[in-house]
Amino acid sequence: MSLEKTVSEAINYRRSVRIYKEKAIDTKIVKKCIELATLAPNSSNMQLWEFHHVVSKETIAKMAPFCFNQNAAKTAQELVVFVTRKDLWRKRAKANLKMVDALFPPKQKAEQSSREKVIRNYYGKIIPFAYSDFFGILGFFKFIFVSIIGIFKPIYRQVKGSDMRNVAHKTCGLAAENFMIAMAAKGYDTCPMEGSDTLRVKKLLGLPFGAEINMIVSCGIRDEKGVYGERFRIPFEEVYKEV
Repeated sequence: MSLEKTVSEAINYRRSVRIYKEKAIDTKIVKKCIELATLAPNSSNMQLWEFHHVVSKETIAKMAPFCFNQNAAKTAQELVVFVTRKDLWRKRAKANLKMVDALFPPKQKAEQSSREKVIRNYYGKIIPFAYSDFFGILGFFKFIFVSIIGIFKPIYRQVKGSDMRNVAHKTCGLAAENFMIAMAAKGYDTCPMEGSDTLRVKKLLGLPFGAEINMIVSCGIRDEKGVYGERFRIPFEEVYKEV
């Protein structure tokens, strides 16, 4: 799919649209934009995300009250629910190890290159160390462990369960941004919604306990009243710090 707008044009075009026209959008294009979302950078290439593409008008009508009847939800032609799946870390780590097997046919450890050893160690030992937890207890001891080592040398300190949860949500947010920019490039509009009853949405979509909703993005074509005013940003000089 070729993108009609350049990256800069798409970023400038994108606005959070609250009211959409009663005009259908091409589901195939939205799906392709979701595919582009999967190309977003993500922590350790673990891809702890899922994208639930809601095209059923009946389901959208059921979800709107769970989004507190925001106009962006009520008038949406389609919805995309961005979901984190930190609970799938073992499965995704194994998938990465399979990718390593494809790059480096298995051989004796003594015959492995230094790069191969580093990658296998990363997904076989470091990732399990970072993600393993037991009701927060293991995470607490890991935090103490890395804090002690950190006295003597630089070390990754975000090893508690809550830290890894934040990692999954940051990663999912990057995918959502990819999606919204891709949609803007096609001339479609979106609105990221954090305000929702995530428990009810999870039940409606049949999501498992370990899944968490990162955001719900509504999709459509903007109505002239759908953009609430001119874009406002804090002056760039106030937020830009050259070091």
